[in-house]
Amino acid sequence: MNKQHDISIIGVDLGGTKILASRIRNAQIVDSYKSGVPSNGSEQEVISALCDTIDMVIDTEVQAIGLGVPSVVDTEKGIVYDVQNIPSWKEVHLKDILEKKYNLPVYLNNDANCFALGEKYFGNGQNYKNMIGLIIGTGMAGGIIIDDKLYNGINCGAGEFGMIPYLDKYFEYYACGQFFNNVYGVPGEVVFDRAINGDQEAIKMFDELGFHLGNAINMILYAFDPEIIILGGSVSKAYNLFKKSMWTQIKKLVYGSIADKIKIEVSTRSDIAVLGAAALCYNVHTASDITEIKNKEAVRN
Repeated sequence: MNKQHDISIIGVDLGGTKILASRIRNAQIVDSYKSGVPSNGSEQEVISALCDTIDMVIDTEVQAIGLGVPSVVDTEKGIVYDVQNIPSWKEVHLKDILEKKYNLPVYLNNDANCFALGEKYFGNGQNYKNMIGLIIGTGMAGGIIIDDKLYNGINCGAGEFGMIPYLDKYFEYYACGQFFNNVYGVPGEVVFDRAINGDQEAIKMFDELGFHLGNAINMILYAFDPEIIILGGSVSKAYNLFKKSMWTQIKKLVYGSIADKIKIEVSTRSDIAVLGAAALCYNVHTASDITEIKNKEAVRN
């Protein structure tokens, strides 16, 4: 067993409507608690809700806390900026706040990076040194693993593939769940229900989505040439509806050997968000490092 996994970690998935906190040990979730987010509350009200949720799963054996948020994060200073669906969170020094409260090392990152780390440590990416975790839901974003380590970029902006210009817009406009509303004015959920019931028009829409997603993946392959791309997010659940057209585009890569070797899989873990948040701790330090940092935090406070 990886010695890193033999420590107790809190992983937290902070979304726009819910907070999920889990205590993880030996790569297993041993306790979880979910609560709602007072989305329109003050900065302090949301922080209090977050801490109340963590309090439900923390114990004296916990050695670190990892937290994923849907926003821009200064990973060095632990500052969260402009959290989606929480208007009051413009600039929250969350690392300092939580470390002062819990006397534990705290690690923060955005949700796409946490997804990639979760797959690397607990999911389909465990046997690969270089991989991309690509979330395709209401948006498109990725996490990049190079030589077993997460690559954040200088501003934690690496992996924002959805913002790269494409056609008359950008990839996110055409290659995620927004596509159906943007192009056809129909919610993705409606198109999915129609497609699985054999509606040919809806099936064609998913073929088009696959075409655009294949082009997005080609861009990723040209830039990073990973061993595997793991798809997550709500749209990935419809993989069989766009798989064929997506692969048709991938096979058009100029470098055919890349298309022949690349593996593309869909995440199979429903708990990957909190596992990925916990994996932020593994990504930075060994188990002994985390214990040493915890002791220093206790002395400092």
